Amino acid sequence: MVEHSRRANIQVKCLLYQSTSISGKSQILFAIVFTTRYLDLFTNYISLYNTFMKVVYVASSYATVWMIYSKFKATYDGNHDTFRVEFLIVPTAILSFLVNHDFTPLEILWTFSIYLESVAILPQLFMVSKTGEAETITSHYLFALGIYRTLYLFNWIWRYQFEGFFDLIAIVAGLVQTILYCDFFYLYITKVLKGKKLSLPA
Repeated sequence: MVEHSRRANIQVKCLLYQSTSISGKSQILFAIVFTTRYLDLFTNYISLYNTFMKVVYVASSYATVWMIYSKFKATYDGNHDTFRVEFLIVPTAILSFLVNHDFTPLEILWTFSIYLESVAILPQLFMVSKTGEAETITSHYLFALGIYRTLYLFNWIWRYQFEGFFDLIAIVAGLVQTILYCDFFYLYITKVLKGKKLSLPA
């Protein structure tokens, strides 16, 4: 009886973890983004804080990937996480060679990270769309990611007004990512904030 109870508890926990519908492929893309963006860790020292935060970003992104594919592998819903990430990596890699600020290895990799980050969320949105719904905690996670990028747009406006700083590549990439989130933002505001489960057309 005790053994059956334990098995039942394990099955319930697995179902709870699976319902979060976190895309491992999106997390891999984010790990690639931060790796290629912060390679200047080995060549450029700005400050202890700057170095620390870059290390945290890279380490946490790989730790997340490890937890999804190793520690919590049994609860990962790989059957619905089927987006072809090569359709994102290859075009953004080619674009980074064609459109960049300076044709040097670090600059091309930085540009690649900007382009890739703008579309890295697509596997996650595709997974939610394929399952048809997302748990509230997953919806909050996606909303936080979207707001994080949207706030970058306001940061760029501020810097342009007060510092004269203008980076067209980063701004266009930020606009693309914000546009990708528009439908999700609408559903989040109209459903999740009203206590309903977020559902997307499959």
